Amino acid sequence: MNELFATLSDGTPVHRWTLERAGVRVRILSYGGIVQSAEVPDRDGRVANVVLGFADLDGYLENPGPYLGALVGRYANRIAGGRFPLDGLTYALALNNAPNSLHGGERGFDKRVWDVEPVEHGVRLSRVSPHGEEGFPGRLEVSATYTLDESGALRIAYEAVTDAPTVVNLTNHSYFNLGGSGNAGGHELRIAASRFTPVDADLIPTGVADVADTRFDFREDRKVGAGYDHNFVLDKGVTPAPVEVAELHDPASGRVLTVATTEPGLQLYTADHLSEPFAPGDGIALETQHFPDSPNRPEFPSTVLRPGETYRSETVYGFTSR
Repeated sequence: MNELFATLSDGTPVHRWTLERAGVRVRILSYGGIVQSAEVPDRDGRVANVVLGFADLDGYLENPGPYLGALVGRYANRIAGGRFPLDGLTYALALNNAPNSLHGGERGFDKRVWDVEPVEHGVRLSRVSPHGEEGFPGRLEVSATYTLDESGALRIAYEAVTDAPTVVNLTNHSYFNLGGSGNAGGHELRIAASRFTPVDADLIPTGVADVADTRFDFREDRKVGAGYDHNFVLDKGVTPAPVEVAELHDPASGRVLTVATTEPGLQLYTADHLSEPFAPGDGIALETQHFPDSPNRPEFPSTVLRPGETYRSETVYGFTSR
């Protein structure tokens, strides 16, 4: 179902699409590719929205910082100093998370209105990011297709092509609260990652370290708690098809979120800086991605996209209960 959700001050309409299948209802906005809500049943069949979002567009316009539910790009996560080298040139980006660039800059993909067309069991969002947008090189044609599969899982498939060498790293920035309200710190989490990327004071990776005997060891279920904004190096690496890498469980409601992805990294963010109308810890972000600052770290999996190549990434969020 497609409906007019709001109109921007310049007259641009923002539409909301509702997807329903297998007892799951997901609402997606053309503004920012935002997943506004995901309503799923608990172990007793009671339905609740399990992602943080605002009821109206003003909420997103007035509170852009958390990137609630948004499609993030051109480059998800941080680029140190807002600069990166590529083929002998250095590109400068906005320092919107000083001293770094974060999530695509001042006006990244999360603040753009996307073209939307229906597809079977979902919608395809697309736009052209012109050469030089937010400092990134190359004219990028990008799409994100959101569908619900036969189990009610939300599948997001990204594609992009460029006419000049560039860097691309896309993700979805939903915050999950499987209880439907309250603090999510008591959720139990498992991540198939034996390593993570420690960070400096500006949240830029300093290298790769083992999770063993640290609070970053989520190889077996443990309560999430607080204090995380870190990238986990998934054991599977980059894969051609999504592989399950994480499970989040709310013992009170029984709801379970599974995350499968083609990506090599998973950013765990425990939302410690959320502010009104939310509170710190109200949601947990599990952002599938390449690693932070990869354009400056040749030892990390590459995020470079060249003409003639196609960027492809896919993530599946499954909803069950037990």
